[in-house]
Amino acid sequence: MKLFCTLCATALLLALFPLPIEYYTFLRIFTSIGAIVVLVNEMKRDVNLTGILFIVVLIVFNPILPIYLYKKYLWMPLDILTAALFLIQGFKEKD
Repeated sequence: MKLFCTLCATALLLALFPLPIEYYTFLRIFTSIGAIVVLVNEMKRDVNLTGILFIVVLIVFNPILPIYLYKKYLWMPLDILTAALFLIQGFKEKD
């Protein structure tokens, strides 16, 4: 789990650079899968703030009904905050 959260955070931080549109499509899918994995893990424990935050991440980054902000500077803070959220979750895990 720690490795997967770190990979998600790294992918989100790479999105700060100018990359082809295909990368951002991949990022939506990868981040959504990461949010689902964390949600499943959190639901085993209890409903808490972390679970709610990852539901928001899943809504924002979902690839099926995407949210378009159209400007990269609007996505950059979201990418950084989501990467921090994944890193915190990854280092919080015991495995």
